[in-house]
Amino acid sequence: MKLPRRRFLHLAVGAAAVLPALSGIARAQVYPSRPVRIIVGFGPGGVTDILVRLIGQWLTERVGQPFVIENRPGGGSNIGTEALVRSPADGYTLLLVNATNAYNATFYEKLNFNFVHDVAPIASVARVPSVMEVNPQFPAKTVTDFITYAKANPGKINMAAVAGGATHLYGELFKIAAAVNLVPVFYRSSTQALTDLIGGEVHVMFDPLASSIEHIRAGRLRALAVTSAIRSEALPDVPTVGDVVQGYEATAWFGIGAPKNISAEIVEGLNQQINAALADPQFKARLAALGGEPMSMARSSFGEFIIAETEKWGKVIRAANIKPE
Repeated sequence: MKLPRRRFLHLAVGAAAVLPALSGIARAQVYPSRPVRIIVGFGPGGVTDILVRLIGQWLTERVGQPFVIENRPGGGSNIGTEALVRSPADGYTLLLVNATNAYNATFYEKLNFNFVHDVAPIASVARVPSVMEVNPQFPAKTVTDFITYAKANPGKINMAAVAGGATHLYGELFKIAAAVNLVPVFYRSSTQALTDLIGGEVHVMFDPLASSIEHIRAGRLRALAVTSAIRSEALPDVPTVGDVVQGYEATAWFGIGAPKNISAEIVEGLNQQINAALADPQFKARLAALGGEPMSMARSSFGEFIIAETEKWGKVIRAANIKPE
């Protein structure tokens, strides 16, 4: 159902329970009156790009103005983030925020922005879990077996990873939490790493569920656990790493952000529309096809989550002395 623009912001004002100056209300009631761009810090294609296009399509159909996706790759997604920070805080430039932003806060010592302070969180969208998986010939069939084997064979288990990426960080978090010694073997792409894992050239990998699930179902890989806090609907019989390694949780996450000082009315209106998408069965099914799960939370909770993730991965990056590629 298409939501008239005045109705969109009228609802937002009520939800925010705020009575700003009349001029502010007048400006808010006509939002959006022209196309809105959503910057993505990566090139087209892949889960990130597809996911943001789903949100853009949803908003376009319901708000009455185009939400246009603008890919601004480069600098580990920092180019896109800086473009957002330098844009007016009028609601017409948004950003797909994600876990990479949290990593970069530690990876890069000299950025022209402070992600936590300069980007206003609008709404969370989705989590995409990874799976801890091994070649079927590897002796461990459970996480407990794996830890036991790793402790008996320190430094002899090779972990496939893309340096500085989620495949690397999730493995380093596991090494810290489980107190095991795994040897990273770095690849330029997770596709190359996955090929070698299937071929038995390496032993273990923490790979996004979406890219591994068909190999798992076909028996080419053995899933030991998913990295999310709860089991995945895609692999309901596979436990979580946290079932064995207390407190372990690692997922890719995505949301929408804006320049700081954006009006509360615009934020609340967008937050409501995005959360409506996350409750829609068809939208949820499309997320599931990407290996994603809805991540619905209040704006303030999303902001707290981003801070916690930035601190969490900062500790892992410093402990493992990981440098950006």
